[in-house]
Amino acid sequence: MNQKFRSIIGLGFILLSFCLFSCKDEPSSKPDKPNILLILIDDLGYSAITPYGNPYQEMPALEKLREQGMLFTDAYVTPQCTPTRASLLTGQHTARNGMWHVTPGYSFPFARMQEPEYRKNLPIETYTLAEALKDQGYTTACLGKWHLNTWESGIGYYTYLWDSAKHHHGFDYVNPVTDPQNYHQRGDKGVEFLTNEAIKFMEQNQEQPFFIYLSQHTIHGPVLAPDTLVEKYKDRGWPYQYQNIRKINYPTNATYLAALEHINNSISRLMQSLEDMNLKENTLVIFLSDNGGVDNEFENYPLRYGKGSNYEGGIRVPFIASWPGTIPANSTEHTPVHVTDFYPTLLDLAGGKMPENHAIDGVSLKSLLLQKDTLDRNTLYWYTPLYDIQWGATPSAIIREGDYKLIHFFGDHIDLEDSSRYITEPKTVLYNLADDMSETQDLSQEMPELTRRLEINLLHWIDSMGAELPTLNPKYNPDSAFYRPR
Repeated sequence: MNQKFRSIIGLGFILLSFCLFSCKDEPSSKPDKPNILLILIDDLGYSAITPYGNPYQEMPALEKLREQGMLFTDAYVTPQCTPTRASLLTGQHTARNGMWHVTPGYSFPFARMQEPEYRKNLPIETYTLAEALKDQGYTTACLGKWHLNTWESGIGYYTYLWDSAKHHHGFDYVNPVTDPQNYHQRGDKGVEFLTNEAIKFMEQNQEQPFFIYLSQHTIHGPVLAPDTLVEKYKDRGWPYQYQNIRKINYPTNATYLAALEHINNSISRLMQSLEDMNLKENTLVIFLSDNGGVDNEFENYPLRYGKGSNYEGGIRVPFIASWPGTIPANSTEHTPVHVTDFYPTLLDLAGGKMPENHAIDGVSLKSLLLQKDTLDRNTLYWYTPLYDIQWGATPSAIIREGDYKLIHFFGDHIDLEDSSRYITEPKTVLYNLADDMSETQDLSQEMPELTRRLEINLLHWIDSMGAELPTLNPKYNPDSAFYRPR
């Protein structure tokens, strides 16, 4: 073998060795199925976090999540928790799944309108988002608040999904709770515990795609936070709790701000854990609230009213999605999106197809998240045919078409500017959200043709969902209209 030939062989061996060793250290290509960490916060208002305008504190983890991903300015859920959770896990509107009321439910038997019957338990035959992802090879966990069944169901309750019943709804794991009735009512409302559970689940399942539904109890009342954080904001001059906030012109309080910081710290730990496990670029992180904030705990400005209301403060919420290297960093999306969209979106990103025997009302947001295309949809709907007097809610429904939003009250309404005024007649209001996101100018009298068309469209949609309309209550008693049996 001559010297030249030996040199060529030697050079080839060196190049081959370099490739083998260097390629071993290179990160593998991004898998087709991202891990999914869906963080649902309870009662978090639109403007309560710094990416959406909170000026009272710093939230570096949430700011970083926003910088790494996409912020949605017009993300919608329902005004209360059970309906939002039902729509999230079914991909269906409340008019279809029948879960428009908080479970286990309560009623106002002598109110002017009679609510249609609603479903108190999520049926075990429902093909949930978790089941759809399991069929795509995902390992799934439900951590924290469930609130889709009554205690007697044997499935779950407000606080968590029973371990013995998790398989009914497609979950491989649920967090253990030794005191299911009270763990969310003391300490830090279980934030640290549930965060630890999520990190543990990621560590144990990092070799295959996972879906974590991390459903925090915070910032639902009673608002709680670690004492050290509460003292931090008391030392800055904030009142301890929310009593008399409006009288002393404070927009919030020390306990609430401490709870918000605790949420930020949880996000920080979760994101650091993903980074430590080299899962950051393989994981889609979603941050969302289940409804608007309680507006005497934290101002929802510029949105009107808060939790329980069909005005923007009750249904428009923070939504941030981060998937480094896939979702464009520091991007903003103004397209209106709905909680029913999460099911088809996550299934689409996981490579799955929409189920044939389970109706899906939402649409995939994949094109928006990747900034590849716009949505071929211009109209959103809500069906809320219920009374919840503490929030000023009476049977109603909503349609948003483009920038115009119409709320139709079927038979009565409460003047939310003066809660002592109860009006026993229907009402329809119309707003242009592009010019008036605070919903201060009712355009229904100025634009009667548009108002009537949207109202007819809304009623046709309710009918197409197979839902019943509220009817006049034969037991109506004006003296006991707001009586709620225990």
